Amino acid sequence: MYQSFIGLEVHIHLLTRTKVFCNCASSFGDEPNAHVCPVCMGYPGVLPSLNIEAMRMGCTVARSLNCTIPDRTWFERKQYFYPDMPKNYQISQFASPLGQKGCMDLEGNGKTTPLKKRVRIKECHLEEDAGKMIHLGRASLLDYNRAGVSLLEIVTEPDMETGEEAELFIRQLRRMVRYLGVCDGNMEEGSLRADANVSINFPGKGLGKKVEIKNLNSSRFVRLGLNYEIARQGVLLDAGKEVIQETRLWNENRDQTEPMRTKENAQDYRYFPEPDLPVFAPDAAFLASVEASLVELPQERISRFMAEYGLSAEYADLICDEKAEADYFEEAVGQAVKQGLEKSDAASRINNRLVSDIRHILSREGLPVSAIAGVRITPRRLASLVVLSARGKVSGKNAKQTLEAVMAEDKDPEDIIRERGWDLLTDPRQIAREVQGVYEAEGPIFEEARGANPKRRRTLTAYLVGKVLERTAGRADPGIAGEQVERLIGTPL
Repeated sequence: MYQSFIGLEVHIHLLTRTKVFCNCASSFGDEPNAHVCPVCMGYPGVLPSLNIEAMRMGCTVARSLNCTIPDRTWFERKQYFYPDMPKNYQISQFASPLGQKGCMDLEGNGKTTPLKKRVRIKECHLEEDAGKMIHLGRASLLDYNRAGVSLLEIVTEPDMETGEEAELFIRQLRRMVRYLGVCDGNMEEGSLRADANVSINFPGKGLGKKVEIKNLNSSRFVRLGLNYEIARQGVLLDAGKEVIQETRLWNENRDQTEPMRTKENAQDYRYFPEPDLPVFAPDAAFLASVEASLVELPQERISRFMAEYGLSAEYADLICDEKAEADYFEEAVGQAVKQGLEKSDAASRINNRLVSDIRHILSREGLPVSAIAGVRITPRRLASLVVLSARGKVSGKNAKQTLEAVMAEDKDPEDIIRERGWDLLTDPRQIAREVQGVYEAEGPIFEEARGANPKRRRTLTAYLVGKVLERTAGRADPGIAGEQVERLIGTPL
């Protein structure tokens, strides 16, 4: 039995309007080499200039990861020669990263017991990204639009032990940076990507030979790649062989890691202080702006939603996955409470409509959940509808149809219900007339229900109530209709 050690290096593109050391636009998917200039292309004699917004965003992430921001931080030149780095060096941080010695608490469902683990954050450092290489047969093309884009690297200590823990770390970090509004977290586009370091050894013997898995672009691949690598190294050690320190890639088509290059010794990047950028010493105003950028983080919000609104862990996690949806939920609940509903009742009703009907509408319209703030079903309109439902003014079926109409026509629920005549029918005498009509059309079913066993009788009663609702276009109060149907069938069993 071996002990596993996993550390992650997660790179996130910060959502700055321009690149980190020049004024070129920072955008994805544009014409290749449309956003380049002498600075990001490394022309002689040019001078970089620090994007202060990138520094503020980086420090905001660092603070959210419980890191310390040093009194002084600076940049170094990291020397390496590769076609995607036109300067032949990368401006990065080494000796004094902007965030130091933090932690993230993992919280999730393990295979047998709930997972709770603290992962130490070694550092967060700001640097510029490299360009992109596109390989076409025997030719390679270079797109330098990405060269110089603001990149924050979060480095953990080797505190994780399984691929599942690493996957959870990536998912929590992705959710965090999206809440902070500093990164879109799109792993498919490369705005969040991870390198994973893993080694195994006998318990108590410390770290083993480290293997790095490069450029994992989904949390699922992080889990699969690490679990595969742990198993592969275990087979080698069981056979008395040595694990080679190397860099490997994850082959998603074969579900296995494959060698990329050996790395017996640490690369000598010959770091030295960047002479064209001054030391950055954050003043009180900068630190205050960082503190003002902090928000209630997802895990804290999940716990609060469970305690304050009585949501289950599953629903709280689902709603809090996107900050926009969690904000929408809270505003809708607040509106419903203002209209007289108890908070727990309002939360339950809003939750039911939100995770089923509204998510269905968004999906059908091709909209992500994050777009919920811009839909026609505003929190006020949803609150009005659930209050009408709670007060018996509209049936569940017609409430669902009302949501569809609100989305299509951009009208308030009250207006739609009034115009369509969808207000709930609660007059017992009128419902009795409709039940009588069903009796005349479905007499044999009533007769069968009278002599049926309890289970069969419930089924037939539900069928007959459905017929009453059909005759009233869904307006009849199901409870009153059920009582009337039972009365015609006979004494309830």
